[in-house]
Amino acid sequence: MPKKMKLIALTIALIILVLPLAVFGVSNLLSARSPTSPRKYPIRVACVGDSITAASEYPSDLQIMLGDNYTVGNFGVVGSTVSLNSWKPYMNQTEFQNAEDFEPDIVVIMLGTNDDLKGLHQYNDNFEDDYYTLVASFQQLDSKPNICIANSPPIFSNNTDLSPSYLANTIIPKTEDLAYKMNLQIIDVYNAFRHHADYLKDGVHPNSQGAVLIATQVYDAINSQNS
Repeated sequence: MPKKMKLIALTIALIILVLPLAVFGVSNLLSARSPTSPRKYPIRVACVGDSITAASEYPSDLQIMLGDNYTVGNFGVVGSTVSLNSWKPYMNQTEFQNAEDFEPDIVVIMLGTNDDLKGLHQYNDNFEDDYYTLVASFQQLDSKPNICIANSPPIFSNNTDLSPSYLANTIIPKTEDLAYKMNLQIIDVYNAFRHHADYLKDGVHPNSQGAVLIATQVYDAINSQNS
C-alpha cells in the first residue's frame, strides 16, 4: 500500500475509534451539568387533617423539630371528615387543593374524629373507600409523596356528641385497616395519648403539650423512613 494511502487509512481508523469516545464524554459532561434528579431540599411535608391539625401547634412544632431542610405546611380544615357524604368532606375543601398544589414529598393525614359524630355514623360503611379515594389522589401527584396515616387521639370527657367508644371500636380500626391494605405507615397517635388526658384541653383538642406529642410521633415516623 502506498505511504499516502496508509496514512489516510490510519487517520480514518483513528476517527472511528476516537469519535464515539468523545461523544460519550460530552454526553456525560452535559448530564453532570444538567441533572434530572428531583429536588431534594427542602423536603415538603403536608399536614392534612381536621381541627386537631388546623387549630393546634403541631405542624409548627414539627417544623422546628425537622429543621431547615424541611418545609411543613398546615392544611387542616376545622370540622372536616373522611366521609364524602358529610356536611364537610375534606376533599371538598380549598385546603385539599392547596395541599396538592404544595407538591408534597410527605403527606401526613390525621382525619376521623369528626366521622365519629353520631350524625355521621350512617355513612361509615364507606369510611375506608372514602379514605382510599383521598389517599389515592395524593399518590397520583407528580411529586409521588410518601403517605403516612395518623390515627386520631382518644376522646375523653367532652360536651359534644363524639363517642369515645365508637372512635376506639370503629373509626380507629377502620383507619388502621385502610393503612394496612394500602401498605401505608401508621402513626399511632391514639395510644400516644392514652395516658395523657391532660394533654387534651377539652377532651378532644391538644394543648401545647399535646401538640408537641403529636409532632414527636410524626417526627419519629419521618425519621424512620430515612433510616
